[in-house]
Amino acid sequence: MQSNNGLMWQLRQFDAYPKTLEDFRVKTFGGAAVTLLSGLLMFILFVSELNFYLSKEVIPELYVDASRGEKLRINMDIVFPRMPCAYLSTDAMDISGEQQLDVEHNLYKIRLDKSGNKISEDAEKHNLGEGTEENENDEEKKEELDPNRCESCYGAETKDLKCCNNCDDVREAYRRKGWAFNKPKGIVQCEREGWSDKMTAQKDEGCNVFGYLEVNKVAGNFHFAPGKSFQQHHVHVHDLQPFSGSKFNTSHFIKSLSFGMEYPGMENPLDGLKVTDAKGSTMYQYYVKVVPTTYTNLNGQTTRTNQYSVTKHEKQVSTSISSSEQGLPGVFLLYELSPLMVKYTEKNRSFMHFLTGVCAIVGGIFTVAGLIDSMIYHSAKAIQKKIDLGKAL
Repeated sequence: MQSNNGLMWQLRQFDAYPKTLEDFRVKTFGGAAVTLLSGLLMFILFVSELNFYLSKEVIPELYVDASRGEKLRINMDIVFPRMPCAYLSTDAMDISGEQQLDVEHNLYKIRLDKSGNKISEDAEKHNLGEGTEENENDEEKKEELDPNRCESCYGAETKDLKCCNNCDDVREAYRRKGWAFNKPKGIVQCEREGWSDKMTAQKDEGCNVFGYLEVNKVAGNFHFAPGKSFQQHHVHVHDLQPFSGSKFNTSHFIKSLSFGMEYPGMENPLDGLKVTDAKGSTMYQYYVKVVPTTYTNLNGQTTRTNQYSVTKHEKQVSTSISSSEQGLPGVFLLYELSPLMVKYTEKNRSFMHFLTGVCAIVGGIFTVAGLIDSMIYHSAKAIQKKIDLGKAL
């Protein structure tokens, strides 16, 4: 028995939490206030730690992009408040400088009035390189014409182009001759198609271009500019002769622009960008660095997409044929791909870290609260002792 009592006595020596008798404990108002405040603070920090534990942890990794044969999808929704749909042309090109022949696209245009409201809810399919759209009435008129006809090019015939059966053929013949196509009046093909009326009717309108492009995963550019585009001596140019003397307003509002699908927390720098062309005929260039990105959620589903950074440059250009200044009014987005890929992986946070954090909160606040209570108690006791000593004197 004595040995057991001695062993128990020795074990009690390791008690890190010695207890005092209830009669020797002094409870104060200051101690109660400190206890309530520390308890409230413990609860707030515990809830914060719990929310942090329940949230997902996203771990980023960086490695070389070895993917091959993929397509790059470019989603866009851009408003040109002062550029008519009949004027606007969209082109996509790759690093070779040639317009891509295998571009898959699903672009649409909606005409807007001066206030930015939709003139019609029906969107027109927009083909690359074309600034004007043909309506159903135009197609019906073409069907009524003799398919074997050979109409005049009005003196601009060449060996390769002897017949001009539509307005575009006449414009192309004029371009090859180097003639200005300023006045379509008197040209039967253009009057029949209502080309001049269409340009006049849309003169003060705006245009909303939306949809997507799917291009090869190589560096390239796509742009929005006035006039029909074509290749001349391996150079991409736009036919501005029908708009000679016009000062184009290239103000634009980028509602959204992304390269691929969205993932949680994704930010696109150009979303919501609004630019006003105060001087007119301004060329806006956006140099985009596209970074291939994969995002894997907790279920193991992987989203392959891209994020990007951008820098902007602008300059005012002249649409005059005699001008030697290089450039074209419009919005140009030039993109190149980074050789590195970013991989984001969602993971649950560690329970042991959560438990460690809770213990640190409780223990830390309890210890600090004890020091504050002790300081308040002894300070009050010292002040009371001086007061009593002063009364005694």
